[in-house]
Amino acid sequence: MAARTGEDRIPEARSALERLRERVEGTAVVPEDVEYDDARAVWNGRIDRFPVMIVRAASTADIAATLEAAGETRLPLAVRGGGHSVAGLGTVDDGIVLDLGALREVTVDPVTQRVTAGPGARVGDVDTATAPHRLAVPLGTVPSPGIAGMTLGGGVGWLVRRAGLSLDRLERAEVLTADGRHLAASESEHPDLFWGLRGGGGNFGVVTSLTYRAVPMPETVLGASLYYRRPAWRRTLGAFERWSRTLPDELAVVISISVPPEGEGLGEEPWLMIHGVWIGEDHERGEEQFERLRRMAPPALQRSGPVSWESWQGARSGMMPTGARGLWRNASFRTVDEDALDALVAVAEALPGRGASVDLHLLGGAFARVPVAATAFPHRTARVMMSLHLAWHDPADDARFLAFGERIREALAGLRDSGEYVNFRSLERARPVPESSREAYGEETYRRLQRVKQVYDPGNLFRRTHNVAP
Repeated sequence: MAARTGEDRIPEARSALERLRERVEGTAVVPEDVEYDDARAVWNGRIDRFPVMIVRAASTADIAATLEAAGETRLPLAVRGGGHSVAGLGTVDDGIVLDLGALREVTVDPVTQRVTAGPGARVGDVDTATAPHRLAVPLGTVPSPGIAGMTLGGGVGWLVRRAGLSLDRLERAEVLTADGRHLAASESEHPDLFWGLRGGGGNFGVVTSLTYRAVPMPETVLGASLYYRRPAWRRTLGAFERWSRTLPDELAVVISISVPPEGEGLGEEPWLMIHGVWIGEDHERGEEQFERLRRMAPPALQRSGPVSWESWQGARSGMMPTGARGLWRNASFRTVDEDALDALVAVAEALPGRGASVDLHLLGGAFARVPVAATAFPHRTARVMMSLHLAWHDPADDARFLAFGERIREALAGLRDSGEYVNFRSLERARPVPESSREAYGEETYRRLQRVKQVYDPGNLFRRTHNVAP
């Protein structure tokens, strides 16, 4: 049951909201409706917000009507794609939630290798549509998140070395702005908006369609997972650092330190796991690279073999349980020196138990060849990105996990490159959001984003974001 009942919080906006409810083709859910609690829930169970209306859009016209009502009532607006924002940006107290989750259509042109998706599509929707054509779009490492927020914030995933970020493969976006304009953004159409969308998140409007250049894929990829017990962690990380310096673009690697899922039967102690996937036709070349790592750092356990792309993308689905209470932090490093390795091990050894993990994403390759100023993504020079993921279920554990996350943030502050990746970042209520965003993007990128904001959303309707103040 919703915690707030029997109170009209926005009497002056009631008539406009009633008109909106009558206009939309989809469903407008209000607190009196039985489905209200389900409609307001988001992936991160720590986020508990009470909007006055949730509009489940069924069309672009519904989006336009919702933006018109938000402008008329001046109620805060949150835009939700897949609902996986760890910061809880897809919902809001005492405002309107525009839920795009039903707009999941994906079309594929196998001749041009272009993929067009609706703003509510999930990674798995795109993978399912592209796999029969032996194509893929770079979209994260698991199938459940929404693609819109992922793309607009960056999109670090398994294809980052071969094809770049999700936003690097974005060719065109259709956008509804606060003043009702329906714009196309690309390198040739509103290029300033196109630059801002690629990294600047939802600050400028509602993206209603995304078109990507897909990546040709082999029939199967070669996956390998190498497992190491705690005494070998520091030595293994040193070996990994040396091994990874000369890897070809076809090889993607994520190191994860965590207690493995219960179904794997590996106990309650954390393991260091090196998950690598060779995304190329010649599996022998990939096996040569994996064998070189095995010689440098012999694993306690290992699993490897050919697998479909969809199976590999879905292998870690259990690491993002819906409804768990979540907190994420991240740091990017241009070099992985002894201090960085020591810090990574110290964080991993202090993990508070099952549901907590440290991931290390190897970057480089196609990602690093994109010029720094070509998009608003601020971490092009990084060699690796470290992310801390905390997930727990009992609210009584909040203080313990939040305190741990804050300690890690402070410990990494002096080692990381400036800023944080916004898609892997929780928000601190103690700081103004624009201040936090300025830190995340860096001064030069933030100022350029501000100029775009002043053109397309000068009234800051789209402020329930990692906000760039106009």
